Amino acid sequence: MNERITTAGIVIKGQLILVAQRQTEGSVNNGLWEFPGGKNRYGESEEDTLRREFLEELGVGIRVSDFLTSVDFVNNGTLYHLKAYRVELESEDFRLCVHSQVKYLSAEDISRLPLVDSDRKILEFLQSSGL
Repeated sequence: MNERITTAGIVIKGQLILVAQRQTEGSVNNGLWEFPGGKNRYGESEEDTLRREFLEELGVGIRVSDFLTSVDFVNNGTLYHLKAYRVELESEDFRLCVHSQVKYLSAEDISRLPLVDSDRKILEFLQSSGL
């Protein structure tokens, strides 16, 4: 089975967490909500992956902070190791590319969204750790 690393950036502002909704066209996760991030390229650090993905998808720079958790899942015959890090935005001047909207919501509100399955596991970690 092939294996890949993928990343999620967790932006926390007070008691709120940033989530983004995928556009309804052109993605496997059409219309679903997720924590921003993406797939690691060969030779790229997880931190560099997050910086690149936030810039490509949201048009903003970030500072990568603490590693939070790792979640494994299988998709189309590939084992993914999803690595979640706390990140800080350098600005909130979003230029959305693959998302239709971004919002800051409480963990409870996020739990009621149609969230990508793998990110739901990250949300459970955030709720259990009190972040």
